Amino acid sequence: MAERLGILVGGGPAPGINSVISSVTIEAINNGLEVIGIYDGFKHLVEGKTNMVKKLSIEDVSRIHIEGGSILRTSRVNPAKSEETLEKTVQTLKKLGIKYLVTIGGGDTAFSASKVCERSQGEIKVVHVPKTIDNDLPLPENMPTFGFETARHVATELVYNLMQDSRTTNRWYFVAMMGREAGHLALGVGKAASATITIIPEEFKEGVTLEEVCDVLDGAILKRKLMGRDDGVAIIGEGIAEKMDPEELANIPGVIVEKDPHGHLRLAEIPLATILKRAIERRYAERGERIHIVDVTIGYELRSARPIPFDIVYTRTLGYSAVRFLLGDYSDLPGGMVCVVGGRIKILPFDAFMDPKTGRTKVRVVDVRSEDYRVARKYMIRLEKKDLEDPETLEKLAKLAKMEPEEFKKKYWHTTELP
Repeated sequence: MAERLGILVGGGPAPGINSVISSVTIEAINNGLEVIGIYDGFKHLVEGKTNMVKKLSIEDVSRIHIEGGSILRTSRVNPAKSEETLEKTVQTLKKLGIKYLVTIGGGDTAFSASKVCERSQGEIKVVHVPKTIDNDLPLPENMPTFGFETARHVATELVYNLMQDSRTTNRWYFVAMMGREAGHLALGVGKAASATITIIPEEFKEGVTLEEVCDVLDGAILKRKLMGRDDGVAIIGEGIAEKMDPEELANIPGVIVEKDPHGHLRLAEIPLATILKRAIERRYAERGERIHIVDVTIGYELRSARPIPFDIVYTRTLGYSAVRFLLGDYSDLPGGMVCVVGGRIKILPFDAFMDPKTGRTKVRVVDVRSEDYRVARKYMIRLEKKDLEDPETLEKLAKLAKMEPEEFKKKYWHTTELP
C-alpha cells in the first residue's frame, strides 16, 4: 500500500490555495504517494472524524491552479486549544494513515502545524506552506506570503474606481482594509492607487483612542479642503481596532467585541470604517457643516480571487518543494515551513518563526522607519509640522475647523509626528 500524504487548509482563504493543492498532489502522486485531501482544516480531525476526506487524483487538480478559493474549504479551528484536542487530532491523522502532512495557512495554522508535528514525535512529518493576504508572516528577505500580491492587485483596482467616484461626486470614501496586526495590504493598496491618505496600525501606539484616529483623518480632510478639494479616499487598516481599548469599542452602538478560536478579536464584527465615518460626521455637525462620507470595507472580495501569475508561479514552486522536503530533500528536519529565499528553497524550522515571549507565531509588521513607508507617507495628503508652524496656513486650517490657531495646533500636533 502506498504511503499517504494529507493536505489541509486553515485560516481565511487567499488566492493561490488551489495552486498549492494542485502542485502538491501532482508531485506526490508522481512519486508514488497517495494523496488525501482533508476538508475544513482541523475541524473534523479534532472531533475524531475520518470520513471528511477525499482521495485526490491528478485529474482532480490538474486545472485548479488558476482558480480562487479552496477545493478543500477551510476553517479556523485550533487543534492546539487543549492537550485533548491536540492528541485527538494526531490520533485521527494516524487512523487515516497519514505519514506526511501539508498544511496551508497563516500564522495560526503554522502554530497548529508545529504542535501537531511535535505531538506526533516523528510519526507524521509536517510541512507548512505560508499563505495570508495580510503578508504578516516573517518570511526571509521580505518575501511576500502567497495571496498578498493578488489581493493587493484586486484591491487596487477597486480603490481606483472609488477614487474616480469620489472625484466625480465630491465626497469622501473611508475604506477599511483587511489586515489584523499589520498594515501591509492597506499601505500597499494606498500607495499603488495613490489614495489621499492611508493610516495603518503600526503608526499608532497601544491604547490609541477613537478621537486620536479621527484627528488624523480630520486633519487630512481639512488640508485637502484648503487645497480646494472636497473629495478624497482614506485607506484604513482594520488592525487599528486591535490597538484601541476594547471597552471603548464595546460602548459603540452596534459593535460586538468577540474573539475567535485563536484568541484574536473578530475584526469583521467591528465596522471600523462606519465608526470613523459617524465620528467625523459628528465633528462636522458640531461645526455647523455637513460632510459626505461613504464607508466601505474591502477584504472578503479579495480572499478567493483568481490568483495573478505571480501567485500561481510562486505557489506551484512552494507546493512542489513542500513534497520534495517531505521526501527527504532540502533538510532532515521533522517539520518546518517552506520558503523561497533568493530564488532558492529553504525550510525554516518551526521554532525559527515562533516568538519565545508569547509562544505564538511572530508577526511581520510594516517597518515605519523604512524608505518604503516614508515614500508612501510623502505622497499622502495629511497634516505636517510645517503646516502648523506656518502662521498663515495654521490660521486657514483653524478657521476651517472653527477653532483658534493655537487650539488647533495643540489638538492636531500629534498627527504630524512620524512613528
